[in-house]
Amino acid sequence: MKKRKFLLFTVLMLALSLFLAACGGGNDEGGTDNDGEKASDDTPKFMSILTGGTGGTYYPLGGSFASIVSDETGIDTTAETTGASAENMQSLKDEKAEIAFTQTDIASYASEGKLMFEGNAVDNIQAIGTLYPETIQIVTTEKTGIKSVEDLKGKKVSIGAPGSGTAANAEQILEVHGITLDDIQKQDLSFDESVSGIQDGNIDAAFVTAGTPTAAVEQLSATETVVIVPVEADKAEALIEKYPYYTTDEVPAGTYKLADTVPTVAVQAMLVVKSDLSEQVVYDVTKAVFENLDQVTHAKAEQINPEKALNGVGIEVHPGAQKYFDEKGIAAE
Repeated sequence: MKKRKFLLFTVLMLALSLFLAACGGGNDEGGTDNDGEKASDDTPKFMSILTGGTGGTYYPLGGSFASIVSDETGIDTTAETTGASAENMQSLKDEKAEIAFTQTDIASYASEGKLMFEGNAVDNIQAIGTLYPETIQIVTTEKTGIKSVEDLKGKKVSIGAPGSGTAANAEQILEVHGITLDDIQKQDLSFDESVSGIQDGNIDAAFVTAGTPTAAVEQLSATETVVIVPVEADKAEALIEKYPYYTTDEVPAGTYKLADTVPTVAVQAMLVVKSDLSEQVVYDVTKAVFENLDQVTHAKAEQINPEKALNGVGIEVHPGAQKYFDEKGIAAE
């Protein structure tokens, strides 16, 4: 008798639990939370911002941005040290992070599957916006007699490390001046090697893509009269028309002891995101970064201006970022 009662009790309890499960589920995916509102399916709990090496600019800026995004959005966000632009694009493609720093030209190459991304296009990235210029500086010294891009013909010119963004910049700038790599004695050297080569007289000039002032060039100016070869306005316009990730820039007078400001062009540091992040999340991230720049202690923060964040982007802007800029009445110039 006791056994039958126990079995009956067990069956009733099982039926009751099944009934409650069918009627419940308030916190299951696609259900409702305790307030009766739909739970969010597309807001991540964690995000990573890919930066660069610890000695560069991306890493400290990324640390500040991660802290701001965490505080403002409630999404636990961290900055990760990486090999910078090209590696970051590949990592986003491989779904290893959500946000990354890169140069505008590298993002464009990645999106279009060109140069170092040939046959390996990154089709899941969109822009948040540009941050600050990374200036293309054509560096030489007074004793070489080089005063224009055309004067580089026949000279020993470093265009940067093989496969680098700087090498692409050099080739494109030479192109709009009617010069090919065959017209120069091309050298493939890093920034430090380039500057040492100029100082030793082994090369005549070098392309350097970096924020100004660049430490290696500053060191050169301590012993030589540095000349920055200008990219004049008409050539800059032609370059930007063909390669929209460029923007006009200048090296200010006084930099490297220059007597006058020198016109040139720049690519820009930018933030990109995985395109499958929701519009709301990217809107919140964009708003957090651009409205809390006063919390960023790095000097480069002074050059970040949301009013210019759509200039020279070169790839599609994420709808969430675009919503923020539209609200602020910001458009590309």
